[in-house]
Amino acid sequence: MPLSPLHILRFCAAMLALAAATAHAAQPATIRVDYTHSGNALSDQYALERVVVEPLPWPGSLAQGLDNTDRGQNRVEVVDAKTGDLLYSRGFSTIFGEWRTTDEATKASRSFQESVRFPKPAAPVRVRVLKRDERNQFSVAWSVELDTDAPDVVRKQQPAPAWPIPIRVNGASPDKVDLLVIGDGYTAADMKKFEADAKRLADHLFTVSPFKERAADFNVWGLAVPTQEPGVSRPSTGVHHASALGTRYDIFGSERYVLTLDNRALREIAQHAPYEFIEILVNNDTYGGGGIFGQFSTAAASNDWANYLFVHEFGHHFAGLADEYYTSPVAYAPSDKRMEPWEPNVTALRDPAALKWKRHVLAGTPLPTPWPKAEYEEHSRAYQKRRAALRAANRPESDMNALFREDLAFTGKLFSQAPQRRTVGAFEGANYEAKGFYRSEMQCIMFDRSERFCNVCNDGIETIIDLYSGK
Repeated sequence: MPLSPLHILRFCAAMLALAAATAHAAQPATIRVDYTHSGNALSDQYALERVVVEPLPWPGSLAQGLDNTDRGQNRVEVVDAKTGDLLYSRGFSTIFGEWRTTDEATKASRSFQESVRFPKPAAPVRVRVLKRDERNQFSVAWSVELDTDAPDVVRKQQPAPAWPIPIRVNGASPDKVDLLVIGDGYTAADMKKFEADAKRLADHLFTVSPFKERAADFNVWGLAVPTQEPGVSRPSTGVHHASALGTRYDIFGSERYVLTLDNRALREIAQHAPYEFIEILVNNDTYGGGGIFGQFSTAAASNDWANYLFVHEFGHHFAGLADEYYTSPVAYAPSDKRMEPWEPNVTALRDPAALKWKRHVLAGTPLPTPWPKAEYEEHSRAYQKRRAALRAANRPESDMNALFREDLAFTGKLFSQAPQRRTVGAFEGANYEAKGFYRSEMQCIMFDRSERFCNVCNDGIETIIDLYSGK
């Protein structure tokens, strides 16, 4: 079908914006290493699949090649093979890392696709993937020697299945944080809806501090490959839809957990836009989302809580923020250890004098900090039973949304009467555990469906913005 003049104008405008954002002196090519990560709860292995030169130049700042944030369950390091000099590093986490904490991982082995990306080096390198050990320190898990000019490096690929849409472009990619919003479950007739959803949710992100104050440091792009049917798969209800990304609900048996396990498909689509971070919008109204630090996040775009889902899940993906809630059922088995979490917004409080956010704590604040925990938990037990009953009965999503509003209203009223309402301290109950882990404030986007990040989460986000915007 021939393109209309309007479509041609929009396409040309998009290409001009893309050219302006990616045109930057001396930017090297983007290298992607695809590999498999397999194993179970007790052991894991890595195997190289292929090395790819992506179609677009490196989108990141060359001034910030090394990551000193100490975030993530893993870290990639690119080292000059001859001199041993560290050229590039980034922290990240993986779907495998989450899966291995599930009950299934104690009974079976699985394989997951993963990728790391870095600016093309001038000489052969050693790529190392590190993981945290029992001391919570990084040690090398896998190392591979690579010559990115070798004959078997993939340099030519299929044409782009879709073209990126500029949602907001504030400058050249190396000077900005590039966020790519990818649509899944949008048909060809839904493309205008996808663009509107992406713009609406990106606009909301930049009303929330600290993204609000740092909005000029971001570019946002949209990209969607049309599907035959609207919406993505939700196997627990018998709904199965094909899509290029394969995003679905019910990941690891959690009805609200939405991810794609097809990393290769995701990367081959995403490579046609400048990106450092990805949020996948699914064209569904059922509550759900997910977020993996340094990989991607997801959100149900048509749910009443889409604004919250977009921001909360992006907090996981972008800044490695931990979940601060602890009364909702999750797919992960609780740990019998209480190591200090690497996430910046939760703590095991082993040494109150060395609390990692102590600069925010006023003198005289008790640690742990009292809050109406018993009342909150009593209400939450009843709320979770009602929530499970609604899902079991396959009730309309409007019933679930009403329950969420009721729950948030109860929490807001309960907390408004607490003396420590706006105190920064150490409140027990976080990281999916009622005891042994602590959050910094009573309420935060990472704790419930409220509207603001706590001060500690703000700090954690600002650090990553600085890292990727070259500040």
